[in-house]
Amino acid sequence: MRPLRRFYIASLGCPKNTVDANAMAVLLQRAGHEPTLNADEADLVIVNTCGFIEQARAESLEALSDLASELTSDQWLVAAGCWAQRDPDRIRDAVPRIDAVLGTRSWPEIVTLAGSLGATSRGEALRERSSFSLIEDRLATLPEEVAAPGYVISGPSAFLKIAEGCSRQCAFCAIPSIKGSAVSRDLDAIVNDARQLRDYGVLEINLIAQDATYYGADRGKRDGLAHLLEMLVTQVPEIPWIRVLYTFPGYITPRLIRVIRDTPQILPYVDLPLQHAHPDMLRRMRRPADMAQVRATLAALREAMPDIALRTTFIVGFPGETEAEFAALLDFVREVQFDRLGVFTYSHEPGTPAAELGDDVPEEVKTARYDQVMIAQQEISLRRNQALIGRRLDVLLEGAGDGITVGRSYRDAPEIDGLVLISEEVNTHRIVRVEVTEALPYDLAGRIV
Repeated sequence: MRPLRRFYIASLGCPKNTVDANAMAVLLQRAGHEPTLNADEADLVIVNTCGFIEQARAESLEALSDLASELTSDQWLVAAGCWAQRDPDRIRDAVPRIDAVLGTRSWPEIVTLAGSLGATSRGEALRERSSFSLIEDRLATLPEEVAAPGYVISGPSAFLKIAEGCSRQCAFCAIPSIKGSAVSRDLDAIVNDARQLRDYGVLEINLIAQDATYYGADRGKRDGLAHLLEMLVTQVPEIPWIRVLYTFPGYITPRLIRVIRDTPQILPYVDLPLQHAHPDMLRRMRRPADMAQVRATLAALREAMPDIALRTTFIVGFPGETEAEFAALLDFVREVQFDRLGVFTYSHEPGTPAAELGDDVPEEVKTARYDQVMIAQQEISLRRNQALIGRRLDVLLEGAGDGITVGRSYRDAPEIDGLVLISEEVNTHRIVRVEVTEALPYDLAGRIV
């Protein structure tokens, strides 16, 4: 037995997962543990898994298996995060070398877990493995409850969590069972995090939640997201870019539109995952099915902000999706002309309401429909990018090398959207004016003015 001095964390999945991994790292460091970037140097190896869909679980399994195969007898392996919360028995059966699991609702117990493992011999641990399963059936833990940061910094940008969990009941989604019901973070805690990010020199804050437009509803507040944005721009006016991710159909209010339109700090970028466009399909998905309202919302956004960047995601191959329903989706994509669009093929998830419907759309049909939507969107994206040639955009410069500098405009959320490429190496971590000279299907090229 020896104390667990150094730790290594690999975080998979969405930025919300990365925020939790960062909070665990902070708690471990406060308790005297030291981080390392190399798993072979760590006493404690943690994989913060994603368990949203089968593809994500496969990636998590691969990461756990690869690390497990290289561990020595005096290293400890912990599976944390969404897959650990959703199916701890399966994750242990798949990787017997795992010493403990830690779910999404009990990540603050990482320090207690590290102390328990460090005070236990491996033989004792193997005999008493169930005692190290720290998963509790409770609401999600918010960062302020354990004085941990609710953000993670990536270069000049940061992801700032404003809520945890989800109270929607979409038929295809396992998030409520993994994360629990939606719980909004305290407004003062979010503002304090934003001030810290300002002091670190962050230039872009991306507000994240499973459903950002739900913010404040669990506390009885109407238009909570609009109020939060108004508070942030007054408290951290030094941060030039604030972006909102993951909004919900039907909850883009007139006040929220006005706040985005009238506040230069808030980027005219709306991420509105619609999932489908046929009312019957949306009803089966347990999603808002009033497409007239969706069209009205999109029209209101573009009328208020003609240059707004609209992003959405769709699912193809959901149980029962007919050719006519898919055709309606494809027509809608061509009608609306989204700036950014992502597509998922339906993943049949045990424990979700859709699991009872049967996965009746063949995989080859799902793939063909995915390809059709992406081909249509690629053409739309290229045309919209070409319309920007000659325009000047503010660009946040993030990295340079091999003779080019890479950045993003307001139209590009980090990690999911396009880039702006500049054919020279310049200083980064700043916002510059760039004239667009070339358009690619998803990216732009330009020169600094």
